[in-house]
Formats: sequence, structure tokens, C-alpha cells
Amino acid sequence: MLAPNLSELLQRLDHPPREYSPIPFWFLNGDLTHREIRRQLRDFQAHGVHGVVLHPRMGMSRRIGYLSPLFFRYLRTAVETAADLGMTLVLYDEGMYPSGSAGGQIVRERPDLASRGILWVDAPQRGDTVLWTADHGMLVERFSGGTLRGVHAGEDDGEPHVPRSADILNPEAVSAFIRLTHEAYAREFRPWFGSTIRAFFTDEPSILGRNAPAGMQPWTRGFAEVFQAAGGHLAGLEALFRGEENADTALYRRLILEREASVYYKALSAWCESHGLALMGHPHQSDDIEVLRYFQIPGQDLVYRWVAPETGGTKGMDSVMGKCGADMARLMGRPRNANECFGACNRENNPWYFTGSDMKWFLDYLAVRGVNLFVPHAFYYSLAGKRSQERPPDVGPGSIWWPHYRQWAAYMARLSCLRTETEEEIFLAVPCRNRDLRPEAVEPLFQSQRAFQYLPESFWPQCREEDGALRLGRHAYGAVLAPAEQFPTIPHAPETVSPVLRCDPPQPDLRAAALRTADGGRCWMLVNEGEGPLETEALLPAHAALAQMDLWTGEKLPLPSLPTPEGQQFHLSLPRRGSLLVFPGEAVPEDPPRQERPRMLTASPFTLQAEDPVRCVQTWTAEIPASHQDLLLQVEAEEMVELYVNDQLCGTAFWPPQRIRIPRSLLEKPARLRLVVTGSLANRYGRPVPYGLKS
Repeated sequence: MLAPNLSELLQRLDHPPREYSPIPFWFLNGDLTHREIRRQLRDFQAHGVHGVVLHPRMGMSRRIGYLSPLFFRYLRTAVETAADLGMTLVLYDEGMYPSGSAGGQIVRERPDLASRGILWVDAPQRGDTVLWTADHGMLVERFSGGTLRGVHAGEDDGEPHVPRSADILNPEAVSAFIRLTHEAYAREFRPWFGSTIRAFFTDEPSILGRNAPAGMQPWTRGFAEVFQAAGGHLAGLEALFRGEENADTALYRRLILEREASVYYKALSAWCESHGLALMGHPHQSDDIEVLRYFQIPGQDLVYRWVAPETGGTKGMDSVMGKCGADMARLMGRPRNANECFGACNRENNPWYFTGSDMKWFLDYLAVRGVNLFVPHAFYYSLAGKRSQERPPDVGPGSIWWPHYRQWAAYMARLSCLRTETEEEIFLAVPCRNRDLRPEAVEPLFQSQRAFQYLPESFWPQCREEDGALRLGRHAYGAVLAPAEQFPTIPHAPETVSPVLRCDPPQPDLRAAALRTADGGRCWMLVNEGEGPLETEALLPAHAALAQMDLWTGEKLPLPSLPTPEGQQFHLSLPRRGSLLVFPGEAVPEDPPRQERPRMLTASPFTLQAEDPVRCVQTWTAEIPASHQDLLLQVEAEEMVELYVNDQLCGTAFWPPQRIRIPRSLLEKPARLRLVVTGSLANRYGRPVPYGLKS
């Protein structure tokens, strides 16, 4: 629900409701005990986390069979504890991933329901079905041999007991999946559906499964008849294996997508809706947009640094991540869209080399594109043995910043609240097809701060051209980025749509979103996506004096500006990893007190007092005289910095340059400062990386 007005929104951003909490994966990857399940859930809540995804994961004790009575007894403890604590739970529908195979139980029951594919071969193997023969080879259907990662030792990729994946294009297999998983959870936990338990999470379902033969294409039993009835020619599918496209390959891709959507996603969506739950999770690729219409909470997966600070957020297929899910949610009127974020996002293939600087960049990247539900990957039940290396990093209890995680949880909640309780102003449509979201075409739009809405192909028939605008339901777009023959009466030049703000000089690393509350009140979210500070003269289409909120700290201050005929002109200064909300100054409930500029304090007076290379911690100290004004400490460190004033924690900073304000109330007499600088856990779990205070 949109905030009624800006004043109400700003108050809610100060203390976001619990519903905006991050909901991390909780890897149930150990020898579970009822006592430890209760302890960890209470610990999560104490650190500002009010929900989790119950995720069976590699490392679970062999005595706990997936979907066994003992498995459900432990999960019942989690459900009952979460209910007592007022926490939200999401059920994970697989053991472990990709979804759709019930931990291998489907294929163990019915080997004929294993994943299938097609290949172009010289000669058939035993068990192949020959679909088409030519002088130079043949098209055959065969089992893909695809697998999924299991939850017990010996069930991972390439291991002897790895489970086999099921054919999610086959209605019989999907019916078995729902019977073995969803119905089992319903028998155990139906009283909590719709209250404590809010959703089922389906995780990148794969038609072929993992580790299928190179070049194999998705198929299912009886699909040859479906393809030919639609006008397809099996001979034309040879082009799939030469990397070519023709009318038959285009038809094939469309029919496979429709089959996956109708057989798998539609069935899960209907089951969840009939049981008072939301279907959430994400499809296989970052640009799988069409199947998101079956999700009550559309989502995607930010993984493997496919976008990252060092490569930027606007290049390549995965750069559409976040925007894709948020845009589909907007078109369908879904209030929330999610992202499973940070999985295997460690730097340089170095386990646990994931920094606070990275986490801030990823969160801002997602939020400014419209994501409003964060699913951090992951909180680990256990880090013993190999578990510490299983898809690092851990971003929860095992991380160096866990003692201060309330700051991170509050930030994620603030971003979620902002993007849920406002509506983005968008007047430019970008028509797209599934797995073709045109990243090269939209990169200039991001870099010129022009807001746009993806318009998937399935929505095109519902559009109408009227009075020079493209209309779709309650949405109206004054321009389209499309070929001239598509929607011919609508302007096709993006430049006809004004940017969110104008910058002089231009700022290609600035991302911007114009937002509205229910009564039409306007505010603007601004994010620095670059690796250095951002300085520019900016012009916003506002007609009142401006104020600003630092979205990380929640601090509100006036933003000096000059009125012009086009709006308010101001100097925009965004530090590295800066995120800002700009809004009309009268929306501030009370004028903030005028503050003196604090005196800058650098690392120069500090001396290294102690170093613990085992824990990768440096401790620096300084003695400073009494002061009658605030001080602002600025240092450069690789990772987390904690500042203590006379042994009282004053502040914590997680990325360089680290800045911590020291209020004058702590400086009324000479003070002893202690700076604790903690290094990356890559030094414990991976390869050594630099840490400590930079000289």
C-alpha cells in the first residue's frame, strides 16, 4: 500500500515496519537440534531479522532424511518458534536445487519421469527415440542425465549419490512434485499458512537439470507431436545445434517457454494461491521475464558477480537483473518483488572475500531498480568443515559484521519500505521478448537517468495507442524504444522523455528514480553506482525548497537549492556508495537543528597499539584534547572499522572511506580513541587479502 503522503512516508522510513525485514535463506545444513533451532531464530530477531527461508541444504545430517517425519519434526520447532516470535517464514520447495525434483524422489519412484532433451548425433544410443534422420546425422530424444544438488554428503555434483532431476515439462512429474513436497508441507503446517508461513520459494527450475550434455536442448515426451501440430518441422531443429535461427527454432523456443509456464509455474502458482500462500523465488536466467507473471512475488537471483562494482551494473544480459522482476511486478499490480542476493559473490574466486562495500553496492543496485524484498544468501546453521566453502559468502551470523547487523537489516528494511510505499514515475516503454531484454539498448537510459518500463511480449496485445501515448491498463507511456513500425503513432526517441534529473556535467554512474506517494507527493531516490565520489550541478522538477535523507543513516538535512523556471537547482554531492532521498523541504515534520560543520579528524594521530593476525584485527589508539564541536573521523581501511571513545562504541563503518561522527557530548574532556579494524574472513577461509588501516 502506498504511503498516504510524504510526511507519513518519512516517518515510516525512520522506523520501517517488520514486514520490510530482509528474509534470508537459512541453510539447514547441520545435525539439527530443537534447542539450536530456537536459539538461532531468537538471535536472528535480536539482530533485526524478522523472517527466514527454511532452506534444506548440503551438509544436513544423514540421520535426517529429506521430507522424512524427523525432518518435519525439526521444521515444526522452527515454525512454532517463529510464530511465538512473530517472525515470517518462507518454505523452500526442494532439497537442494534446482527445484522440481523432490530431492530425487520423483525419479526414484518413476524413472520414466527423468529430464529429457534432444541432440543432433551421428548414430543413436540404446534408449534413444529417433525424431528425424538426415544423410549427415539425426535428431534424437534421450534422457538428459541431469541432476540436482542434494542435501547429504555424497549427493553433490559428480558424487556417487547425486539425485536425478525430473522432467518439469511433464504434467505427471509436476503433479508428483506437488504431491511429495507441497502437500507434505500442507499436512504438517496448514494451520500456519497465510500467517507465520507466507510463501513457497521455487529456485531456478531447470528443464534439463544440472550437468546435462553440452549442446542438449530441452524436450519432453510427446513434444514432437505438439511441435508439429503447431506447424513446426523437425528437420529445421538441426539449426539449434549449429547456433543458427530460423522459423522452426523460433517456434520451438516459444512452445518450450509456453510449456514450462503452463505445466510448471502455473501449477505451482495455482496451488500456492489456493492455500493462501505466495509463489516466490526465481526462474533460471536473469532475463526470464514472461514466467514471472505466475509469481505472486516475482523474483530473480543476483549471483556470481555477474554484475559487480568493478564491472558496473549496466552491461551484459545479467544487468537487467532486478529491473526485470520489479517491472513485471508493476505491470501485474504485485506489491512486492524479491531478489535472492549475494550468493557466491565473493571476489576473485576467493571464498569469503565479500566486503561490506560490495554488499552496499549490490543493495543499492537492486533497490534503485525497484526491488523491495531482499533474500540474503545466506545465513548458515553450521559452518563446520566443508560447509564454510559451500557457496560463500555467509552474510549473517558468521560474518565480521554480525554484531552490527541491525544496521544492515534496518537499511534493507528502509529500502524495502521506500520502494513498496511509493510508485515510480515512468513514461518510457521498452518492448521486449523473453530472454531478450535488450541490455545494450537500455544502458544509455540508465546512464542518462531516464526511467523506463519493460513491456514483455505477452502484454503487447493489451496495449492501445491513444492521444499520442501508449496505454496499458492504468499505465501510460509517452514514448517507446522500439522499431518504428511497432506502435507507430507513439514517439520512438527516448530523448522525448525527460530524465529524472538533469546533471551538468553528465553523470553516467548516477542512478535515479522519481517516486510518488498516494497523494501525488514526489521524492527522488539517487544512488552513486560508481567507484568514486560524484559531484555535479543538478536540476530537479520540484517547485519547493529541498531536503535530503541519507538512506544509510536516516539523517535528514536541508538541501540548499535555487528556484528556476524548470525546477530546483542544487549541488549534488554523493560519496562512493552514497544513497540519497531528496524531497520537498516542507515534508520534514520538524525543521532539523542547524548543525555546524564538524572538524575533520584523520588517521594521522593514531598509532598501532596491537595486531592479531590470526583474527586479522588491528587496534589503533589516539589521545585527543577536549572539543566544543563534533569531530568527523575519516580513515581508509579495507573492511569494517569500529570506533570507541573512552571505551564506549561511537560508531561503525563498513566501506572506505570510513566516516564516523564523534558528537561533542563525548568530547567535553580529553578523550582516548580506539579504532578496531577487522579484516576479511577470506584470510581465514580462503586466500589472504590485505587488511588493516591504509597509511
